[in-house]
Amino acid sequence: MSEPTDLPQLLCAKCQRPLVLGKVKASYLGSSFEVDLPHCPGCGFVYVSEALALGKMLQVEQALEDK
Repeated sequence: MSEPTDLPQLLCAKCQRPLVLGKVKASYLGSSFEVDLPHCPGCGFVYVSEALALGKMLQVEQALEDK
């Protein structure tokens, strides 16, 4: 699931650099996948919005735990 491309300007709290939208590698319970998320090109911090964390990611987590 991709985040909207018209994001407000987000800054990395550590580097103070603007976050850029791009593919990042995510992993959970031994499964890895790529997803488009805002991230810092300097330190690699990845921003996961509350909506994504409590929506799609929670659904995936529950589905994996049910297996």
